[in-house]
Amino acid sequence: MSHFVKNAAVATPRQLPLEVAADTFVIRALMPSVGGTLTNLNSMVIRAAEPLVVDTGMVTDREIWFEDVFSLVRPEDLRWIFVTHNDSDHSGNLLEALDRCPNAKVITSRGESFRTAASFGIPWERIRIVESDATFSAGDRMLRPVRPPVYDSPYTRGLYDHSTQVYYASDAFCAPMPDGAVDRVDEISAPLWAEGMARFHHTSLCPWVALVSPARLRAEVDKLAALGIRTIVGAHTPVIAERSIAQALAQLAALPETVPPPLVYENMSP
Repeated sequence: MSHFVKNAAVATPRQLPLEVAADTFVIRALMPSVGGTLTNLNSMVIRAAEPLVVDTGMVTDREIWFEDVFSLVRPEDLRWIFVTHNDSDHSGNLLEALDRCPNAKVITSRGESFRTAASFGIPWERIRIVESDATFSAGDRMLRPVRPPVYDSPYTRGLYDHSTQVYYASDAFCAPMPDGAVDRVDEISAPLWAEGMARFHHTSLCPWVALVSPARLRAEVDKLAALGIRTIVGAHTPVIAERSIAQALAQLAALPETVPPPLVYENMSP
């Protein structure tokens, strides 16, 4: 039986912004998720010379999301909004953020830009196209969109900050929260973290991973490792600090050959 069994009716704890590197903050929320667990719903603020937000949270957390973001950067100072992909849990507050931050532009890829403009009605003059593996300047640092090895949208891109070596992995490395909310994955027992990470990828994010060649996925994970990442921030995981990165990469690479335990729903409201 799964160790991750929860009652989704239980109120989720409030998690304040967490600084993970110089001027780099995780904006955090918790939400009910697969198997009756709770999981993170994270985005990020980088207080660069040209401040930016990475992902814009979910509409259900709008009030708190803006409270947390604007506690770190003034609306008129925000210059860039990097959305990893247009799923509702990553772009839920995008339009209001553009309304409230008059100097901000959305950074996206050319392929995603057409869907962004059409789906949200965003004028082209507020969109900047930066292709994957190119870099762009935020005034005092260079940032690089890098696609994670696993994803649920083909347009997904993570974001690597060369100055802090923080990588925002979008949905990759997703894992449930244990019974008590934690800041980092090393506060979770190793077996529970590995089990939860396997389950979330196989049942929710990328069930196609069971069809992938282990060698090909390993090659993609190795490319990510070559960046020299010191901290991984994921949308649906506690922060992965440097001491846990090797294990996180190993668990990700092993997914094609990992069979997670079945989901167990207990004490769940319909």
